[in-house]
Amino acid sequence: MTVRGDFKEPARPRPDLVIGREELFASAREQLSDGGSVLVHGPAGIGKSTVLRALAAECAESAHTVLRCSATESESHLPFLALADLLGLVVDQVSDRLPAPQRTALESALTGRGESTLQRDGLALRLAVLSVLRALAAQGPVLIVADDLQWLDPASAELLGFAARRLGEMPVRMLSAVRTDTEPRDQQHDRHLRASPPDTLAVRLNPLSRAQVAELLGNRGYTGLPRTTVRDIHRTSGGNPLFALELGRALAENPARPNPGEPLPVPTSLRALVLSRLEMLSAEARHTLLVASAGARPTLSLLHAAGRENAEAETTHAASLGLLATERETPGIRFAHPMISAALYAEASAQERRAAHAALSTAASDPIERARHLALATTGTDPQVAARLGEAAAVARDRGAPSVAAGLGLLAARHTPPETVPGPDERRLQAAEDALTAGESDLARDIARDALRRVTAPADRVRAWMVVIDAAGQAMAEVDAVFPQALADAGEDPRLLALVRYQLAWRALLVEGEMAKGREEAAIAAQLAARAGDRPTELLALGFQAQMETLMGHPGAPATIQRAMREPQDPRVACDHNGAGAARFRWLIMGDQLAEARTTITALLREVRRRGMVESEVHFLRGLAETELRSGHCGRALDLARESLRLARDTGIGEAATAMFTSLAEAAGGDVDRALALAREAVDRAEEDGDLVYLSRALGALGHAQLVAGDSLAVVQSLRRVRELEERLGVTDPARGRWHGDLAEALVRIGEPVEAQDVIDATRAQALRLGRESVLAVLDRAEALVRAARGEQGPAVRQLTAAQDRLGKLGYGLEEARAAYALAGLRTHRPGPTSYDEATRLFRRCRALPWLRQVESASAAGPAVASATTPLAPAALDSLAATERQVAALVMEGATNREIAARLFISVKTVEATLTRVYRKLGIRSRVDIVRLAAGRRSG
Repeated sequence: MTVRGDFKEPARPRPDLVIGREELFASAREQLSDGGSVLVHGPAGIGKSTVLRALAAECAESAHTVLRCSATESESHLPFLALADLLGLVVDQVSDRLPAPQRTALESALTGRGESTLQRDGLALRLAVLSVLRALAAQGPVLIVADDLQWLDPASAELLGFAARRLGEMPVRMLSAVRTDTEPRDQQHDRHLRASPPDTLAVRLNPLSRAQVAELLGNRGYTGLPRTTVRDIHRTSGGNPLFALELGRALAENPARPNPGEPLPVPTSLRALVLSRLEMLSAEARHTLLVASAGARPTLSLLHAAGRENAEAETTHAASLGLLATERETPGIRFAHPMISAALYAEASAQERRAAHAALSTAASDPIERARHLALATTGTDPQVAARLGEAAAVARDRGAPSVAAGLGLLAARHTPPETVPGPDERRLQAAEDALTAGESDLARDIARDALRRVTAPADRVRAWMVVIDAAGQAMAEVDAVFPQALADAGEDPRLLALVRYQLAWRALLVEGEMAKGREEAAIAAQLAARAGDRPTELLALGFQAQMETLMGHPGAPATIQRAMREPQDPRVACDHNGAGAARFRWLIMGDQLAEARTTITALLREVRRRGMVESEVHFLRGLAETELRSGHCGRALDLARESLRLARDTGIGEAATAMFTSLAEAAGGDVDRALALAREAVDRAEEDGDLVYLSRALGALGHAQLVAGDSLAVVQSLRRVRELEERLGVTDPARGRWHGDLAEALVRIGEPVEAQDVIDATRAQALRLGRESVLAVLDRAEALVRAARGEQGPAVRQLTAAQDRLGKLGYGLEEARAAYALAGLRTHRPGPTSYDEATRLFRRCRALPWLRQVESASAAGPAVASATTPLAPAALDSLAATERQVAALVMEGATNREIAARLFISVKTVEATLTRVYRKLGIRSRVDIVRLAAGRRSG
């Protein structure tokens, strides 16, 4: 069969396919050839699909795999249809490379069989799509061709956008087209561009000029038209090539040509052109096409089941008229253009449309489709229809298509009689919650606020308020006015009050940065939930309370954790990263119980992987990496941290926190520059979000990376900010960030031993109160450096030796190695070839590559620059300039940089710069060497 005119799908591009688009086509071609992606957009009929097909035909030659999908409006309510188009023929090639939870979720989505896990894990299916693309890209370049993005079902659109934003350096290009209605850019365009790869070039197709319309008509065989007629065609079509061609065809088929200045003898819209061709069909054939236009994925068997006995002959005739596509890779019936289907449906009477939906409500095999057709075939309220829609919404929810569930829920509410249980508002609230799960926060908020204008029952009102609060996301400050209203609606009901108080706990932490207040609100929520018998809310509140108490060093943390660990447990909460198990792990690792912490986090990680709970997996991978890092297994920690970061970037979950911890792992066992970059990324993200909790952690990671990089001034700047933030937040447990020793060490290096001792003394008091043995040992290591800076070499060596021994016994391998390194630098004898043997051995055991490089460099440099270890010749000072000698002399007396600046009437920065020159001239690294030089002078 042959498709007529512009509806024909050519096998190869022809020059006329891109008339008037040469410049844009060239830029798009260049973008694709460079490995980038292209988004073609513009109004309906402007030629997007034409340009898309031409570009795809060229690019397909260099692609190993080409994935295609093209949706229609009638398909947009069914989940995963576009996904099936894209991956259905290739997934078997790579499915064995997917983790089991991802493989199961993907198979369920593509086949519709089995129970989808997306509702439970939230991300397994998204990651499965990304994993498939990665596996295909490993075989060769991949080209994704997606037409009519605006009609993609929400589930497929979300998955495609999720993967597109995370393609990274993979050899995957995306060529897509979407309908946008306004010029130059509108919200539709921006929304689809955000769902495309970051390097996507957006190409808007604008109307053709009159000359271009004339060229297009001539190339399609509509020659000999008067100039005035071409002008009318251009005016009537608005430069839309599809409309122009349809008008040209209608004129060519009409023997009576219009006179100049007369209106065209054909309607001026595509609907009219469709109707003109429909007149060549019988009434029965037109009705068959109407049923097909109403169906989501029409097939001949579906049409037969819907009572269209002559469907095959009728669709064949329609295809010969150019209404249906003839070259199909699937058995489905496809209209030559989606607008034909839309025009057919829109032109039908309401009674005819209801009759088509009624026929499909029994013929369709999918329960969602059957329920939707039943709703559209029914007028007014009907409890049975509402119930069917509610069941269909539940099916969509289980399939991991909450957006579809929300739409069905709203239909169900429309058909639910007021006195029915569940009532219309209850169905709307469920739809709002589904929309929230689908990420459609604005829709969820609007539904909830609409419900609040009608509902009076306190439980319904609080439920709606919770949706409004959750829809605000991190911007909880924007819904401050909601909390008093929610509290008022909750009244004295403990179950409702518990929900509100739990949200207030998060608000106190995220908005106000007050851990103590958050802890108080969580405790109140837990008590209220317990009184109401709401164990899930109680467990979440207890988990939050325990986390706050642990970070604050609150003495009640162990008891709160025990309460949260008691039976009965809720399976969902037990594995949640905000649950009691996670709180217990945090308590264990902060309390130096590394072996038990590893056992706990390993079990949690194993369970969430079994359940496919990817969000918790990100958190627990990071927790296991932290345990390994504390234990001195730097290589293992780095592998886990990088895995966690990749998962965080894939999912968009916890990226700042995971970048922060991966920075620590890179500084310990990887690349210092990478550590600095990740830490700065974490700081930037936390500052953008106004998240003071993670800002302090990110700055701590930045300070540590700066310490490893040897930038002591930057360390002090970063970690002083951490100290201020933690005081503001109410964090008193030094085991939370473990930055205190790094700050003290850096302060010694820049000549501030007094401040360093202040940090040590204040931190030691808290560590003694909480029994943080590893923190105390690290503080002893730092204090030994302070003593060495004061010339107390013997006590410093003895304190470092004891600290190294304690850290080794506690199982902190990396900290033990750092103590050995510092000890090698403080020994009073002249360093020989084996001075750094112990530190080298320990760092190698830990696979602490950045530290090992420092040791090897110090050892190879010899006594002059090896470390702050060697007494220098007193005559070395003679090489210094006058100001440099003055500064060095004051350092020998134990003066701080501030004191030196005051006595010499110069700035602290000048002191620091002068000391840098002194170090370079004397071949030393720190002021400790200057103090040692003074000791050499005295002994001489």
